[in-house]
Amino acid sequence: MLQINKLIASIFGIGYVKGGGTLAAIVTCPFIWLMWQQPTFQSPWYLVGVTVIITLLGIYVGDKVEPVWGKDSYRVVIDEVAGMLVTMLFIPPHLYYLLIGLVLFRFFDIVKPLGIRRMEALPGGTGVMMDDVLAGVYANIMLQVIVHFAKF
Repeated sequence: MLQINKLIASIFGIGYVKGGGTLAAIVTCPFIWLMWQQPTFQSPWYLVGVTVIITLLGIYVGDKVEPVWGKDSYRVVIDEVAGMLVTMLFIPPHLYYLLIGLVLFRFFDIVKPLGIRRMEALPGGTGVMMDDVLAGVYANIMLQVIVHFAKF
């Protein structure tokens, strides 16, 4: 079971690659794009559902791999997936918005301003996930402002 948790936490091994966090966020973009293209998933609430599931799954597997990998291991990249999903919630489907969202999310995730770093102090998988979720919230707010003023 630990092997499955490692596989999920590392998003099928992406976390073992140098720059895995950025790569995981990039890999999430085509998934979001494909969801946007499906008539079944036109409601933004589908993306909310996926985001909640990924976040809860990330907390669970984060708790399971922490005793083996240590606190907030670089191998855990499911948190970047969740953060990227949060970034794109309620954003109109457009490639430019997706790319801008990726840049904004990575900025907030790497720089960790405005209390993001404090979220890492939360215990276990919650701390692993919540700093990226908050980075995604900040990126989403910035992206909402961009969407409001820039019409692609």
